[in-house]
Amino acid sequence: MLSQNIFILNSRTLYDILIELKNLLNFNILHMNEKDLNKNTFDDYKNYILLTNDLKDLKKNPYIDFAKVLVIDEIPIPIKKLIEKINIFILKESFQTQSKKKIKDYYFDLNDRTIFKKEKKVKLTEKELQLILYLDFKKDPQNIIKLQNEIWGYNKDLETHTVETHIYRLRKKIQKEFNDKQFIKSNKKGYSL
Repeated sequence: MLSQNIFILNSRTLYDILIELKNLLNFNILHMNEKDLNKNTFDDYKNYILLTNDLKDLKKNPYIDFAKVLVIDEIPIPIKKLIEKINIFILKESFQTQSKKKIKDYYFDLNDRTIFKKEKKVKLTEKELQLILYLDFKKDPQNIIKLQNEIWGYNKDLETHTVETHIYRLRKKIQKEFNDKQFIKSNKKGYSL
């Protein structure tokens, strides 16, 4: 079973054409009507794209994730161009999905180096993001020497103040924007999330 699913909305003809070409395609093709769109429609499909030629009726539907909707408004369209558009959309969507990460109650955009929670967001430096990702990966507390080695690449000229200063500034940033004093915890063993 292929991992990407393309739902063709309302266009039985387009569905029939793509089904004829399914051996040449790198995605699954499914057909649906607007009445099929409800809260549970996509629960069984982790990766999907909704392909339609008209957005007007979809705007009323609260269950649609418009980031996953590809509108083909140039009808008729050569089949080669249609498949190319679908493949480009799949690549963009997978790039966006891979750049998102959830840690605790926060979401991170790894490409943009931002942290989100509800409507609030904060820009992170590259080192701040590396530090958060490292602490999340390790789970248990990490001491300053370990952080110096892994994040900054140990340098005998690097003082422990560098690590502590970065952690202090990051904590301050998170506390100011999200009112969270416990994002980065510390104890005698080191720092953790």
